[in-house]
Amino acid sequence: MVMVDPLSNAMATIDNAERRKKKECIIVPASKLIGEVLRIMQKYGYIGEFEYIDDGYNGKFRVQLLGRINKCKAIRPRFSVRNDEILDYAHKYLPSRDLGILILTTSKGVMTHREALASGIGGKLLAFVY
Repeated sequence: MVMVDPLSNAMATIDNAERRKKKECIIVPASKLIGEVLRIMQKYGYIGEFEYIDDGYNGKFRVQLLGRINKCKAIRPRFSVRNDEILDYAHKYLPSRDLGILILTTSKGVMTHREALASGIGGKLLAFVY
């Protein structure tokens, strides 16, 4: 089996485990990008602690789930967005104005759509969580 998009796989793993009311899930393989996305999800209270496990191959993340995610998904294809277009995509992917976050990768690193708006920069859409 060939994995085309590890981030999509990671978000699907989290979403499926949340729907089944699991307390934790294992994400394989690990990457810096997935780690940054998990850090943002943790910062906004969607997941609990997560740890990197070095298995001598690609590594994996063990993620503690809190039951606070209704839906999380990677955005494919990764749309490039300017700062003035971010709210249009927020309306498209998020159910309400103040509910959920879009996760973008920008020249200043991985951040939420609110941080990108405050910084006045655009980027590429990675995922959404609510």
